[in-house]
Formats: sequence, structure tokens, C-alpha cells
Amino acid sequence: MQKGTLYLIPVPLAENAAYKSFTAYLGDTINSIGTYIVENEKTGRKFLKEAGIKIPQNELVIHDYGKHKRNDSMVPYFKELMTGKDVGLMSEAGCPGIADPGAEIVSEAHKRGIKVVPLVGPSSILLALMASGFNGQSFTFVGYLPIDKTERVKTIKELEQIAEKKKQTQLFIETPFRNNHLFEDILKNTAAQTMLCVACNITAEDEFIKTMSVGQWRQERIDLHKKPTIFLLHRN
Repeated sequence: MQKGTLYLIPVPLAENAAYKSFTAYLGDTINSIGTYIVENEKTGRKFLKEAGIKIPQNELVIHDYGKHKRNDSMVPYFKELMTGKDVGLMSEAGCPGIADPGAEIVSEAHKRGIKVVPLVGPSSILLALMASGFNGQSFTFVGYLPIDKTERVKTIKELEQIAEKKKQTQLFIETPFRNNHLFEDILKNTAAQTMLCVACNITAEDEFIKTMSVGQWRQERIDLHKKPTIFLLHRN
């Protein structure tokens, strides 16, 4: 029996950003699929509605891949795919599989010989890199930095050294309510000439993206509390 295709469906990064986020092809694709794997059923259905799904919501099959279910068997998520039906995988924000637990579903799909098709859509990591003016040829996304302050400061200094040695852009994030603490730690523990880009609320109406030296940032006052933010370090 022929297996179905797993479509990786990006979702908006911010409120009221649907128009910027969904392509015509994505609209066509979701209207040919009746089964979805999502992190949260409520928000998953909301994204599909914003993207223009015409299939009645009560006819959709939604598999919830929330954090409390990730240690369960993978079998239920692949029932439709293994019997020839196409399935869509959605993240809570941005692209499935990029800093996202959906990567486990994609990995399992490859093991099962299922075709995987990524759709074009917003990735905060790439959008921040594009807008930073930093090296887009060599870069590393290191995810979350350590919560422990001593370890966090040590990591920031190590990333600055790598940026200088390899001329490589270093991208990282923090839980939004700890953004201001991380920002202060960067300013206190890196050299004045090190370049820092702060990319906040990407694609939102109040999007803020700015690149300056750490020395210049020390003269600036910004509030990043509870705002999704990407931090990028570079040395020219």
C-alpha cells in the first residue's frame, strides 16, 4: 500500500500576521488534507482557520502532540500516513522541526519511509539573520542559554570568542520573561566593539530589529519583557 505524505506547515509568528505568513500553495495544501498533528488542538484549529481552510472543522482529524503526550507511542500519529492519507504537521509558531518538538515526528516519518514535504513560511531564526547584517554564510543557532547566571555568563563569553575566531554569527533565545536579564548579561560581559542584533516580535505590528555595537547598546534603553526575541552576536 502506498503511504501518505507528511506536509510541514508553517504558522504565523505573531498575532495579525496571517497575511504575511501564508502562501497560496499552503492554502491549497491544507484544503487537500483532513488530518493534522499539532502541539495544541485549539491553536492548531485557529491557524487553519486563519489560513483559509474550507473543510469543516468537525470533519478534521487532529492528533495532539502536546508536551504531556510526547513519551507515548508514535503509532497513533502515523495511522493515516501508513494507510495512504496525507497529513499536515504544524508548530505553535514558525516552521515545524526548527527549535520545535515536531522534529521527532519528522524523524519517525523518515524511518517509516514516508515522504516529507516542507512548505515555505516564516522562521524567526532566518528572518532575524536576514535582517541583522551579520554573516549569513556561517552561523549557529544555539537555542536557549543556561538558566544559571554563572553558566549563562560563561556561555555568552564563549559565544563571543567563537564569533571572533570563526567570524560566525551566533544566534540564541531566552524564555520571553527572562529576556531583559539576558540582555543585561550580554551588555555587561561582552566587549564594546562586539556587534549585537536584537530582533523582537518579528512580523508583528510592533516588530523591532536593530543592530549596533555593544558599546552603543549600553546607551540604549529597551524593554524586551515577554516579547519573543532572537539575540545575535557577531565580530567584524
